[in-house]
Amino acid sequence: MTKNPILNELYDVRSQILTEHGDDLRGYLRSEFQRLRAEGHPVAQIKQRTMRSTGAAVHAGSESESLSPPPG
Repeated sequence: MTKNPILNELYDVRSQILTEHGDDLRGYLRSEFQRLRAEGHPVAQIKQRTMRSTGAAVHAGSESESLSPPPG
């Protein structure tokens, strides 16, 4: 396997950042979010989306029930 100096540098920086934040990725992201807001950068407020049930899954197993009887 060949060594990629750019990837090695990225891995080193990532390791350094996580070490500075006690290996807590959430803590790091939270602090960056607060820093960006304090500096006036726009930060999106995204609400968590929920899945809506269409009822299709309930009837998926009973295909033969939805068919018309054969003519005759």
